[in-house]
Amino acid sequence: VYTCHGGFLHPSTRIFCCCPFPVEFLYCDLASMTSIRQFVQKFKMKKILLHVLINNAGVMMVPQRKTRDGFEEHFGLNYLGHFLLTNLLVDTLKESGSPGHSARVVTVSSATHYVNLTHRSLLFFFHQTPDEGAWTSIYAAVTPELEGVGGRYLYNEKETKSLHVTYNQKLQQQLWSKSCEMTGVLDVTL
Repeated sequence: VYTCHGGFLHPSTRIFCCCPFPVEFLYCDLASMTSIRQFVQKFKMKKILLHVLINNAGVMMVPQRKTRDGFEEHFGLNYLGHFLLTNLLVDTLKESGSPGHSARVVTVSSATHYVNLTHRSLLFFFHQTPDEGAWTSIYAAVTPELEGVGGRYLYNEKETKSLHVTYNQKLQQQLWSKSCEMTGVLDVTL
């Protein structure tokens, strides 16, 4: 199953499937909480396993605008859309995993959040081929070295540290609670 922002594929998008299974496209606009909920309902009705969820939709440097739910678009689509989608599918992911073969969630983040990136590294980042850009996500989704290991930040297939502020547990809890409130997800941590 393949979803995308706005429910359409950019003309330059290439999808290669080297497996004998068909690829099915289900409409899901990650900038719309209603669309995400409808997608999850349709997906669950199919009663298929979900071994890997890769959250990779995102917008960057778009004009200031809001999602259908009134959130700033970068935050609404890049973060809240993935937050809601993942939380609505977590039960399916748990049911799909097995001992020694856990289901995985891979959430892609832009390396541009590091404000100290040099001009040279930014040029490298923006000039990666689609294959180069996808490699870390594929690695995180399938490598046996990450079986049963969660909460890692990878860059170019290597574990690295994210910004120091991301390790603040009080901020993590506040973000989680506020995200639950904004998306209508039950906060099970309270």
